[in-house]
Amino acid sequence: MAFVVIAISTGAIFFFGSQLQSELSPLEDRNWLRLSFTGPEGTSFEATDAVVDKMAKFVGDSIPEKRVCLTVTAPGFVGSGAVNTAFVRIALSESQDRKRSQQDIANYINKNIALFPEGKVFVIQEQTISSGGGPRGGLPVQFVLQNNDFNKLRDVLPKFMEEVGKSSVFQGTDVNLKFNKPELIIEIDREKAKTLGVSVADLAQTLQLALSGQRFGYFIMNEKQYQVIGQVNRENRDDPLDLSALYVRNNKGQMIQLDNITKMREQSSPPQLYHYNRYQSATVSAGLAPGKTIGDGIKEMNVIAKKMLDETFTSSLTGASRDFEESSSNTLFAFLLALLLIYLLLAAQFESFVQPLIIMFTVPTALAGAIFSLWYFNQTINIFSQIGMIMLIGLVTKNGILIVEFTNQLREKGMNIKDALIEASTARLRPILMTSLATILGALPIAMALGAGSKSRMGMGIVIIGGLLLSMILTLFVIPAIYSYFVKEKKKHD
Repeated sequence: MAFVVIAISTGAIFFFGSQLQSELSPLEDRNWLRLSFTGPEGTSFEATDAVVDKMAKFVGDSIPEKRVCLTVTAPGFVGSGAVNTAFVRIALSESQDRKRSQQDIANYINKNIALFPEGKVFVIQEQTISSGGGPRGGLPVQFVLQNNDFNKLRDVLPKFMEEVGKSSVFQGTDVNLKFNKPELIIEIDREKAKTLGVSVADLAQTLQLALSGQRFGYFIMNEKQYQVIGQVNRENRDDPLDLSALYVRNNKGQMIQLDNITKMREQSSPPQLYHYNRYQSATVSAGLAPGKTIGDGIKEMNVIAKKMLDETFTSSLTGASRDFEESSSNTLFAFLLALLLIYLLLAAQFESFVQPLIIMFTVPTALAGAIFSLWYFNQTINIFSQIGMIMLIGLVTKNGILIVEFTNQLREKGMNIKDALIEASTARLRPILMTSLATILGALPIAMALGAGSKSRMGMGIVIIGGLLLSMILTLFVIPAIYSYFVKEKKKHD
């Protein structure tokens, strides 16, 4: 019967565990959001600024929970400083003073992103645990495609992004490697320029003076200092054809129109090339649809990569996705190490390799209770719930230690195994109930998410309570039954 209970517990762990979502840590309500805007390559500063003003007006009109709204166009201190990028930072009132949570407000903004067709808008919430950084500065899923052949990367990337955009797991996608930055190439007819007496240096200086907005000096007027900036008026430099109307002076003092010695052509190219682990790379970033976690996003990215990429490609993770992957492997190692450490300590204490194994059979029952509790309360497997599972190893094995230790003492007094187990289980019932209930009540405030910043730790409290409740009940039946199976009566010698 005891082995049936262990088998059912193990089956419950795998069944309910497969139903659980996984993430690094639940998002905390930190009273702020950030809207990140990226316009098409070539968008002017003025056009980007107009969109940001539109976004700020939307926030002011439709989010009454807003306390402060800060807009920054071309933010060089948090990104590339490109004029087609901007962000809007929204500081919200305290969580207890508003009806909608931070997540509710983020979902509301996501539903209204279509109001800003001028570019891509992302709603970013800061991860509870994160090493920071990342190409999109906060999007949870960041998947890196790597290949030594840039042409292959360029050919596959649009198809890969199309598949990512079709997925129901993601909400808002972007990639750092783009190929649509417009460029105007001016080719000089050097023979003709030489004939007309125009040097390349003079031609370059003419373009620089006309377009760069260079500061020439200062002047003082009415006790105030002003800058002297040289640049052609905007109406005379907005169109590429305006360049052909510029004049350059030749070595004879004559004015030569640029159209006579240059040819212009337009092309598009990547604004920047990226490398990751010494490979040419592109980082695909994505937000998550409501109800999805980082674990779901990474799994979906891997499925798409398996379908779209050949063997010459490699993939990696960065940002919050890499933090999640590393924490998952680290906590699994810590869990296995805790099991081994406790087993070795018990083996030294009982001077036996069998009796510690009996005590370790309490762990599957505790894990079954923990996993079922997470599933029932709609929680995720995250770093806090995993820490709770590691804690359970020590919390539940003490129940088995109490029964096995007292049973051994009774057997040394000459009592048989059956009577010793019944006596030990009866005598140790009260200590087991007292210690288990005290621990459960201690974990109750964590499970109820009482106090500031407690929502992310809720899973830890639920794991401890659920695991202790089930193991407290089953330990009294499982440990005696397994003890009687593994430990034999001592032979009496005449």
